[in-house]
Parts: sequence; structure tokens; C-alpha cells
Amino acid sequence: MGRKPTITRDSLLDVAEEIVRSGGAGALTIGALAQAAGISKGGVQYSFASRDDLVRGLIDRWTSQFDAMLEGEGAEDPVGFVRRYIAATRSSQQAMNAKMAGLMVGYLEDPANLRETRDWYHGIFARLGASTPQAQAARVAFLAVEGLFLMRINGIDEDGAWTAYLDDVEAILARLVPE
Repeated sequence: MGRKPTITRDSLLDVAEEIVRSGGAGALTIGALAQAAGISKGGVQYSFASRDDLVRGLIDRWTSQFDAMLEGEGAEDPVGFVRRYIAATRSSQQAMNAKMAGLMVGYLEDPANLRETRDWYHGIFARLGASTPQAQAARVAFLAVEGLFLMRINGIDEDGAWTAYLDDVEAILARLVPE
């Protein structure tokens, strides 16, 4: 009978997130993760063969968690979708600080990862593609939230005003398309 593993893939991803939060994307290495988790490099490589695999694991986990927050009734309703998108962005902001966003920027340097991200955005715009005034308002609100995210990646949110700007986007969307 084999030993039950004490370190799981998810627990390694938890430790990896903490490394990125505290030291930035450059601090995340197989060796640093092994040391922080209290296991050998080989133990880490059992779950993640390379740093790229580790980063992909983090991105996949974040994307899955974010996508799960977007599920809900009225999938065909662009305004409802963008309202869920704003709420998901707001609730995920604590997990996604600027250092983690920097990790995502490095992730996008790989053409395959960039293609996957583009496909994700194409799916979003397909959901928001109607030509109604409500869909137009939803697209503009979505683009505003994405602009805020990019500003945050670039460190413009040093004073924490990001959530107030999300409030502004939400308020304007509510004025344009009342619930």
C-alpha cells in the first residue's frame, strides 16, 4: 500500500501564490516552491515538470475560479453577464494583486498562451455581441473594467482607488440599464 501524499497539487499552488504575492513573479521557481513547501525539487516536479507548467497551473486555477463566478441565470443577457463580471472582478481583486498580474503578463509571452487568452476574450465578446443599446452599454462597461485591470497590472492603483472606479462603472451601467 502506497503512502498518501502530504503535499497536493492544490496545496503547491497555494504556496506558489504566496511566493508571488510576497516576492513577485521572479521569486517563483521550482526550488523556491520546494523550499517553501518543505519538499524536494523532485517532489514539486512530480506535479509541475517546469516553472512554465507551474505558472500555467496558477493561471488555469485563477481562470477556472473566475469563470465559475461568471455563471448564472440569463447567460444570453449581456448586461447581467457584465454585472456578474464586475462582481467577480471585485471579489477576485484581493487574490489578484499586481504581483500576480505581472505573472500573467509573462504567461502571455508564450504564443500558445496568448492564443488561449484571445480565444477566451472572443468568447466574452460573443456573449456581448448583440446590437441592442443594452449590449452596447454592457460592452463599454466590460471594456472599462478591463482597462482598470490593465491599469492595476501597471501599478497605477497604488492608493487603492481601483474599487472606487469599479463602483463608478457599476453606477453608470445601472443608470444606462436599470435593473
